[in-house]
Amino acid sequence: MGLHKHDTIPDKAAYQKVVEAFKEKRSGATIADIVSRTALPLSQVRELISRVADEYAARLRVTRSGEICYSFPRGFQSRYRGFGAQARRLGEKLMQGIKIVAATLFKVWIMVMLVGYFVLFMLIALAALLISLSASASRQNSGERDEGHRGMFFTAGIFDLIIRVWFYCELTKTLDPARRGTRRPPAEEKPRRPLYKGIFSFVFGDKDPDGDWPAREKQAVIAYLQSRNGVISLPELMILTGRTAREAEDLAVSYCAQFGGLPEATSDGTVVYRFDQILMQAERQREPRAAPLKRPVAFSVNPLKMNVWFGILNGANLAFGSYFLYSARSADPSFLYLVADALASLAVSDTRVLLAAGLGAVPLVFSLIFWLIPAVRYGILKKRNAAVALENARKRGYARIWESPLAVLPEDLEIIEAGKPAPPVGERLIKEMGSYAMPEVTVDTRGKTVYVFKELAREKEAVRVYRLGINPRDSELGETVFETD
Repeated sequence: MGLHKHDTIPDKAAYQKVVEAFKEKRSGATIADIVSRTALPLSQVRELISRVADEYAARLRVTRSGEICYSFPRGFQSRYRGFGAQARRLGEKLMQGIKIVAATLFKVWIMVMLVGYFVLFMLIALAALLISLSASASRQNSGERDEGHRGMFFTAGIFDLIIRVWFYCELTKTLDPARRGTRRPPAEEKPRRPLYKGIFSFVFGDKDPDGDWPAREKQAVIAYLQSRNGVISLPELMILTGRTAREAEDLAVSYCAQFGGLPEATSDGTVVYRFDQILMQAERQREPRAAPLKRPVAFSVNPLKMNVWFGILNGANLAFGSYFLYSARSADPSFLYLVADALASLAVSDTRVLLAAGLGAVPLVFSLIFWLIPAVRYGILKKRNAAVALENARKRGYARIWESPLAVLPEDLEIIEAGKPAPPVGERLIKEMGSYAMPEVTVDTRGKTVYVFKELAREKEAVRVYRLGINPRDSELGETVFETD
């Protein structure tokens, strides 16, 4: 967010003057200080200061007279310009392109490996089974004793496992009362998901449900501003975005740069952010939208049965790969390996290396990767969803504190998500809000600890009075004085 191109600044020379003026006053400066130092018009300084504050991460404080003082404790390292910023953006775009290409190739490789190796192993196993059965029948006809073969039992076991799992899935689907007799007519049936999409969903997951989150969040903040006379306080921004006070302050400064806002101080020194330029609407927003909530990311949208089958296919590849890698090193290989060796000898002379690598090491490593990626992704999703739950809890918890700041109990801030209690966050939310407005601690008649945010209650009333002092008619479009055909 904020400035991403220096070309968006209408007057670069004036902008640089404001920056240099701030550099000379590292401890802090007001708008009047910058006007005095640069001799630029007040209206221009007001516009440029919000851009400078955003680009160099300014800190805002209110003086006793009610003026806003800007300081830059982090120095003047631009977040949007210079070699470092350009290199960072170029690197991000390059990495994004590499990720897209690599992900595409990796997805194709995984699909080919999973299905291709499984089919290859099944063909080898089927050939071994047919040869073994034919040899057994020949020995029985000649009266010889059938010693059997380990490879035959291994192959038959794989086929037996697959048939049993398939039969179990089909049987349970048939006996399920919820599914019995509910088959839709062919015209109404949903098309089955392509195999490759199912594989990608299991390994890599699906589309992020909050991929458009920055835009949705920004729209919610703008709608709130338009329903509140273009004014927002820091606690209200914390409620809308789920950010801490420090993060919300940075975001407010960024919004000022993007939407022509300015920080102002109420009569009692409360800082508010005012955005008059976004109020000129043809249809006035009357009611604010509720703070948007993020959605947790599902591990996969595949049906459970589909993921089970992917596990079975990969498990078969893992078993065959381990078998061939072991047999290639064994002095007495079993029948299945000998069949594969005979088939491989039709193409190459050194079959041991081919079988050890092509049918052993490669599918073995692939099978481990096939399970490792979803396992790592599951851990990442667990952390991400925990962060999403905390952000949503912040929005609801901060809203409850803002609604009744004079009587806050930690247990009233606990959030229930999808019927399950979230980890205790009440004390954490009180501490985070306390970093902005320190509460008093009391004990009620029931012996419970109550937090009283008197400063927050005062700020809430100051913001209410400040909004009442704004005439909504000032931002009305008025009557049409000219209209084209």
